[in-house]
Amino acid sequence: MKQNNTDKIQRRRKRRIRNQRIIRLFVRLFAWVSVIILYYFCFSLLFDTPSEHRMRQSTDKLRSEYESLQARYDSLELILDNITERDKGVFRTLFETDPYNLDIEQSEERLALYEKNVTKNKRQLRADLASRIEELGKEADKLEQSWSRLQELGEEMGDKSNNIPSIQPVLNKQLTLLTAGYGTILNPFYRTLKSHQGVDYTIAEGSSIFATADGTVKEISDKSSTLGKTIVIDHGNGYKTSYSHLLSTLVRKGQKVQRGDIIALSGNSGLSLAPHLHYEVRYNDLRIDPIHYFFMELSPDEYQRIIRISQSGMQSFD
Repeated sequence: MKQNNTDKIQRRRKRRIRNQRIIRLFVRLFAWVSVIILYYFCFSLLFDTPSEHRMRQSTDKLRSEYESLQARYDSLELILDNITERDKGVFRTLFETDPYNLDIEQSEERLALYEKNVTKNKRQLRADLASRIEELGKEADKLEQSWSRLQELGEEMGDKSNNIPSIQPVLNKQLTLLTAGYGTILNPFYRTLKSHQGVDYTIAEGSSIFATADGTVKEISDKSSTLGKTIVIDHGNGYKTSYSHLLSTLVRKGQKVQRGDIIALSGNSGLSLAPHLHYEVRYNDLRIDPIHYFFMELSPDEYQRIIRISQSGMQSFD
């Protein structure tokens, strides 16, 4: 009996010793893992790996380039603002008016429409839409009737329509060359208001000038006049067009021309502030606004834009 008790005690002691060894082993293992992790973090904080070093160098380089570009952008923005203000100052000095903004009117209209509609519920919006569609339908019917009438008139006129001025006398696809319209504007020499009975295009000297309709060259005046060297074309249906401040003429008096023919080169002759073309349309010897005679080459939007340009209150160059 005593022997059995002794054996049990010894087994328990061995098991306890073995457990203690295992615990010490885990403690040592945990301590080593902790040391390794601590070492790794300390090493990472104090030193970079080759990959991290390359990435840090690349980041520093990109940051330096960004700061340089940002400084350059700020400098260019400052220069651009100064140039813009200087340009506005020159514009005000020369034309005695603020530069016009072609889109501000439509922007304000869109904003007002948005503010008006944003407070409406779906039922009101549907009712407004139905009403607007009905109005557009009525306008479309009127336009269709008007178009049919215009077609009838065009067929009645036949080839005579070629004798109606209907294009611009210069290449102006972007509509940026028209600088003065028909009406009362500022005289650049006497700084007084005057009646400007045509339109002005600021174009480089030597640019091509086109006949705006079929006709016969009626006059070629001398450059000693205030309008400088001028061509007048008689289109034979009450219409005449004139092209002034020319550098040289490429047609002769009595010559037949067709719409689109190059008849002259632009210049700065006569009483002129800068190289430009002064273009007039006359009907039964009365000067009328040429802006309504560019319909062949302009879309509705372009037509509206060029009308706004012509009404912007700028001064002429002659």
